Amino acid sequence: MDTVRWIISTAPEIFLLLAVAIGTLLGRLKIHGFAIGTTACILIVSVLIGQLGTFTFPALLRIVLFSLFVFTIGYKSGPEFFASLSVRTLAQVAMALVLGGTGLVIVLAFAFAFKLDPGTASGLAAGALTQSSVIGTASGALAQLGLPKTVLEQQEANIAAGYAVTYVLGYILTLLFVPFAAPKLMGVNLKDEAKRLETELSGGAPPKTENLSYRKFQARAYRVTAAAGQTVKAIEEDIGSRTVIERIVRQGADIEPRLDTVLEAGDDVVIAGRTAAIVAAKPIIGTEIDADEILKAIPGNVLDVLVDNRNLHGRSIRDVADRIGGDARGVFLRALTRHGREAPLSADTRIYVGDVMTLVGSTHNIERVAKQVGQIVRSGDRTDIAFLAAGIAAGLLAGLVSFKVGGIALTLGGGGGALIAGLLCGWLRSRRPTMGAMPPAAQQTLSDLGLGGFIAAIGLANGHAAWVAIQAHGLLLVGMGLAVTLVPLIVATLFAYHVLRMNPVITCGALAGAMTVDAAVTGACEIAESQTPVLGVAVPYAVGNVVLTVLGPIIVACTFVG
Repeated sequence: MDTVRWIISTAPEIFLLLAVAIGTLLGRLKIHGFAIGTTACILIVSVLIGQLGTFTFPALLRIVLFSLFVFTIGYKSGPEFFASLSVRTLAQVAMALVLGGTGLVIVLAFAFAFKLDPGTASGLAAGALTQSSVIGTASGALAQLGLPKTVLEQQEANIAAGYAVTYVLGYILTLLFVPFAAPKLMGVNLKDEAKRLETELSGGAPPKTENLSYRKFQARAYRVTAAAGQTVKAIEEDIGSRTVIERIVRQGADIEPRLDTVLEAGDDVVIAGRTAAIVAAKPIIGTEIDADEILKAIPGNVLDVLVDNRNLHGRSIRDVADRIGGDARGVFLRALTRHGREAPLSADTRIYVGDVMTLVGSTHNIERVAKQVGQIVRSGDRTDIAFLAAGIAAGLLAGLVSFKVGGIALTLGGGGGALIAGLLCGWLRSRRPTMGAMPPAAQQTLSDLGLGGFIAAIGLANGHAAWVAIQAHGLLLVGMGLAVTLVPLIVATLFAYHVLRMNPVITCGALAGAMTVDAAVTGACEIAESQTPVLGVAVPYAVGNVVLTVLGPIIVACTFVG
């Protein structure tokens, strides 16, 4: 035991990394398809390890770790958050605001009724509303109050205790509420409503040019005989199925395949499109030829394009296709991914900033479309460290600004400042793709390591006090956690269905998004036997990340008694 204490005093970072490692492994374990999640497991493991001795970490470490996490959250949500500020998505924004506002009211009601200190109230909100970032913003707000070291440490321990007791409960309740309770509150059958929505989405007229609809992409070469004297446009319309003439070679020289280009006998052409269509093109064009050199010059590709054009936010695929027009010639939409889940495709499926469109076609055609949609996601992009560091620094600087209300200094704190900086930097990146690169893998790494390290530092440094608080107030926290999780969900469901008149399936996805519980979307999709609940996630998820995160300083300001 003396050896353990010596390591704790000499190199506490070893135990911090061990807590992150063990907590992450435990968080991945699934029992009957259910997993607690890495954040809760890291906190529980660190609180238990914290019983071994007194851990001390420099404040700078926690600030840097949390800033990395919350800046990354803002960076990812920035384009969606600012794009959500439009009439087309107003209902989903309103629902997310109602859920967050109701949660704040319930937490404050309990805080005043039971005389909860700011730390306990903030931990209750962080856990029951399943938003881990509240821990950091609340801790930052407490640090600005000039409290004695022992008092500040106790408040941080109370945050950890409140979160540890209520997070797992809040997470499970959200998982059960979204697919099961929400449809019953609305008086609907989720499976039937999903079928009805799918019918509505697929029942409209197809896009005028069928732009962006997906077919299996293939290219073949033909020598022109029957098609001599006809224009490219006439041949493409005759073959149909969005077949495209990609290349024309005439006497060894390339001819630009414009729609008004007239084909001549002996021209070698490459056509691309649906396999069945181009195979059947032989009697329309001429003899198929073996021309490897010609075909190699047509670089076919499958590329993911991140949607960041705000003018497309909330519009249907039909509208997007009409806006792109002829520039979508030769490009096919194979899949639409939203928050890591594939969304159902139809002419009426709506596109949101932050969606990823998987496009198939020749490289230059896809790049032409990508300019109007967003930016191509390239796995080889390097993180712009200068942009990242400068953004976080600017956010931390903004967090130092404070103003007094009733004698209490209100401030964004480092966490709030970093969040806003992340939102702005993510939005700026969407407007100027040449700057501020941060590939998705890098975003996930910074987010996981930042939050995991910060939570572990909180748990280790306050492990003993947190354990005492859990033993003293555990049952009370459980009861309050039930209400703080369920009441906002109930109010938001009824408000969305009866006041906003949102589709029940979209409402279920929006509830999961506003609570930032991705797994609840999966549950709704399984019950609905459809991917349509995914359609409601994007906007509430972006708004929820911001709204719930800023609750920390608000709760501290409302409950602090000097």
